[in-house]
Amino acid sequence: METISENACFGGLQGVYRHASKATGTDMTFGLFLPVEAQDGPVPVLWYLSGLTCTHENAMVKAGAQAWAAEQGIAVLFPDTSPRGADVPDDDAYDLGQGAGFYVNATQAPWAQHFKMWDYIAEDLPVLVFDRFALDPQRQSITGHSMGGHGALTLAMGLPGRFRSVSAFAPICHPSNGDWGRKQLGAYLGPDSAEWAKHDATLMMRNVGLDIPLLVDTGASDQFIDLLQPEALAQAVMARRLPATLRLQKGYDHSYFFVSTFMEDHISFHAEALYS
Repeated sequence: METISENACFGGLQGVYRHASKATGTDMTFGLFLPVEAQDGPVPVLWYLSGLTCTHENAMVKAGAQAWAAEQGIAVLFPDTSPRGADVPDDDAYDLGQGAGFYVNATQAPWAQHFKMWDYIAEDLPVLVFDRFALDPQRQSITGHSMGGHGALTLAMGLPGRFRSVSAFAPICHPSNGDWGRKQLGAYLGPDSAEWAKHDATLMMRNVGLDIPLLVDTGASDQFIDLLQPEALAQAVMARRLPATLRLQKGYDHSYFFVSTFMEDHISFHAEALYS
């Protein structure tokens, strides 16, 4: 593992690191904020999955997570959103290929060789970070924005027992039924919609449910709200009669101004689960 940078941050340390990934077959970069408590022993960790076009850096510098995480003594892990490199397939569209891994394991050409983002988040990166850093594998939670919110929800339901809580900012809630999803799931997973259902938060909520605390915020003025379909997830949650907090925030859009506004709420929500 290569250290790209390390900077003092709210009494702790914000690092950026690069490593060779077995899952993607490429070098991958991630950011990790460690609070000062990590100097004395393992701390809980919050995974933050980013959205379309993002790298590890967007949320790391725009979301404002470190201040609130330092206050709660929680580490925050910022993975990249896809494999990258000259030999990695890409697409001219912003919503497919590099920067748009959708947190699935691709099975279709030309994506299948490198686009294994489910395995990267679920298996590859955890092995590395829990071996190298003072993080407690028994205290993990997950959140994300947009495509990353989709990933946070599906990973939380697809890996029962892994996370203590899950939240999302403006997640893509029903990708198999919308333009942000059908294109990508078809490209990565093929035409069989049964394979898509394993990566659709609304369908997963209907089929398997969720047994950990859930918080979702979406801006009522989000310019992409028709693509996000928050009402579909809400209906699935209600159908299973699960305890959850699903909010529409008046006046807010899809930007990191929205994310940073409600970051304190989300960090506090996860801290309650991580320290219970």
